[in-house]
Amino acid sequence: MVDYKNILFCTDLSEDANIAFLHALDLAKKHQAKLHILHIPHSSYSYCRHVVDEYVPEGVQGGEAFFDGKIAEKATEALKKQYAEKLGDFKQYEFIVKSGSPDVEIIRYARKNNIDVIVMGALGKSEAERLEHGSTVGSVSKYAHCHVIAIRNPAKQFTLPGNMY
Repeated sequence: MVDYKNILFCTDLSEDANIAFLHALDLAKKHQAKLHILHIPHSSYSYCRHVVDEYVPEGVQGGEAFFDGKIAEKATEALKKQYAEKLGDFKQYEFIVKSGSPDVEIIRYARKNNIDVIVMGALGKSEAERLEHGSTVGSVSKYAHCHVIAIRNPAKQFTLPGNMY
């Protein structure tokens, strides 16, 4: 039998992520696992590999902070607002906010924290970014050390062009 001890739920706070959350929470309850709830706030610098998009402490000279304590605070509050009530009496969870390129940070966090399975929505907020930079889910599932479960939104139907099937 598969035994999950650490489950990573990744969210962009979209409708698809909210549906995936229900699956992640159910999985965590069934396995009595810790649920890590991770959000990486959008940054226009996330896909610029030559720009360091990470937290720069106040008072440090020589760099401009694209991600600061205020952004992390707001993002944590958004996570709590979106998911705290839905957690109900489940207590084995942690809210995490990171900065950077979502796929890289998800994989990095998963490895560092011995994550057994990653749960995320199959589609997120930004279709335009997906076309330009590739799918976060695709990248994570390709490079993660563990299983990745992509949850589809049943309201979004995909049909093949023409009458192939």
